[in-house]
Amino acid sequence: MILPIYIYGHPVLRKKAQDIDLSYPDLKELIDNMYETMWNADGVGLAAPQVGLEDRIFVIDLSPLADEENPQYEGFKKTFINAQIINRSGEVTSLEEGCLSIPGIHESVARHDSIDIEYLDENLEPHTETYTGFTARVIQHEYDHIEGVLFIDHISAIRKRLIKTKLSNMAKGKISCHYKIRTA
Repeated sequence: MILPIYIYGHPVLRKKAQDIDLSYPDLKELIDNMYETMWNADGVGLAAPQVGLEDRIFVIDLSPLADEENPQYEGFKKTFINAQIINRSGEVTSLEEGCLSIPGIHESVARHDSIDIEYLDENLEPHTETYTGFTARVIQHEYDHIEGVLFIDHISAIRKRLIKTKLSNMAKGKISCHYKIRTA
């Protein structure tokens, strides 16, 4: 089932998500719905707060980005439950990011090139893994969502002032998207 994506200005996007209890009801259905919602919106990642839930879960599917230059994304589809980034390292680089909860806005965000993360997968199996490059960036972006942080929190004050009107309109519900949304 395709869920509405909550848009900038909705309070759920600013709340720190809570760990998921291992007896979480209908967890598989939630995960399936999150993937379906993300694919419908042409995204590569989606966190529970973006669908109105205060749960510590996000999904990523980089498979659509796989090609001859990026074969590492082939089949990269993962669910991260109760994730904790335990280390950020490597070079800090800036790349343009966008967000399904902040449609139409893209800004340059500086992030570490490497992360170590602990999480449970969709079968509640524990993992500790290291990710680098673009994959690390996407994970950090989604991880921020479960911490109540948005990518625009990482941009300069000048850039924030330049997008202030767009954000204000978004928060007031003055927005249209090609996917199902919910405003504040």
